[in-house]
Amino acid sequence: MGISCRRDWAKVEEDSRKALALDDTLVKGHYMLGCALLRKEECALAIKELEKALDLLKSSNSRDKMAEDIWEVLAKAKYLDWEKHSTQRVWKIQNLKEACENALQEHHFLSGTLTEDSVGPTNEYSEQRKLLSEVFTNAILADTPGDVPDYLCCQITFEIFRDPVITPSGVTYERAILLEHLRKVGNFDPVTREPLKEHQLVPNLAIKEAVQAYLKEHSWAYRSN
Repeated sequence: MGISCRRDWAKVEEDSRKALALDDTLVKGHYMLGCALLRKEECALAIKELEKALDLLKSSNSRDKMAEDIWEVLAKAKYLDWEKHSTQRVWKIQNLKEACENALQEHHFLSGTLTEDSVGPTNEYSEQRKLLSEVFTNAILADTPGDVPDYLCCQITFEIFRDPVITPSGVTYERAILLEHLRKVGNFDPVTREPLKEHQLVPNLAIKEAVQAYLKEHSWAYRSN
């Protein structure tokens, strides 16, 4: 039964916990528990269970459809977790900015460089306030969604890589998407059109590490296109 068809998530959570109490290596148990926790908006706990499910699946060297399903839910959980904390961070930054501006103004009043009778702010005060504004603006922009670099995206889906593989032609693709191309379209490289077989694909570990580093700093990129 598909995950979207399940309605009693409390029962799903209960059953998953019982199954995992008997065998903590059940991939589906961690996956279903992660889904149930996500429905409760317990993102951090959901992420922990879903990552455990992926790790178990990787250790079994399995590349079945469940890996894609787990990743989809994990990406959603991480994006929602970022969204929640991002809103809180922006609110805190705005409050801190206001407090710093008030403190700066008070400092100049006390030092005599700014008075209530001043026609306009002094050059020093104006420059410091401008710098302060730039600092806080950059802090907010660092956590603002943007465009993922092209080299971190599959040339077929244009989405950020999950499991990148490189072909003998030197082109990197998302593994699942490329395998689907080989099965349904033909045994050739989609870009170079050179002959290509599944056994010729090699994991692109450098790109995978780059993606992981990028996602760590830009969790908004987990958002699906």
